Amino acid sequence: MKPDISGDKQRKEKHKDKKSVHMGWILIIFCMTIVISAVFSLVSTTLLSGANILAAFIILLIIILIGILFDVIGVAVTAADPKPFHAMAAHRVRGAKEALKMIGSADKVSSFCNDVVGDICGVISGTASASIVLLLVTGYGDIPGLSRGLEIAMAAVVSGLTVGGKAIGKAMAISKSTEILHATALVVYYIKSAPANLRRLFQKR
Repeated sequence: MKPDISGDKQRKEKHKDKKSVHMGWILIIFCMTIVISAVFSLVSTTLLSGANILAAFIILLIIILIGILFDVIGVAVTAADPKPFHAMAAHRVRGAKEALKMIGSADKVSSFCNDVVGDICGVISGTASASIVLLLVTGYGDIPGLSRGLEIAMAAVVSGLTVGGKAIGKAMAISKSTEILHATALVVYYIKSAPANLRRLFQKR
């Protein structure tokens, strides 16, 4: 009996295609991480450079909340059931098709939300907390041990808010995955349809 050479060849080609797609996705994630990290760092550094202590705390809180929000979206995508969105798509509900596409690429969406944006926010929140420590030390003078104590306190606060917020967010994402994913998909839908809507608006004028 002759070995199935054609079958082996097809399997090797499929494996090669999967490997190339995987490497392509890694490259895309790498480039996206660099760009998003640079943008986030630039914006946060610019805002923090002339901010007072209250404004710096608000900026830090916003960075933490962004990380928690994207973590919630990443969990919701992996936990969502596609059946309700198939029903919505049949009735042409806005955002349903986008939600199904996100579910179909749940691993990539989750990787982007949890790993890319989540990790970037974690790094930038550390930088923001360091800026707050510097502002506090500058405001209260060079007291021995103050800088070190503030660094420890800020690290504890940031870690507590991040971990606690993500824990609450994950529970919400699992129990309300359909609602959260639909809301996210609606945002994607309106962003995608914005250029066409703007063109129609200018054509009417």
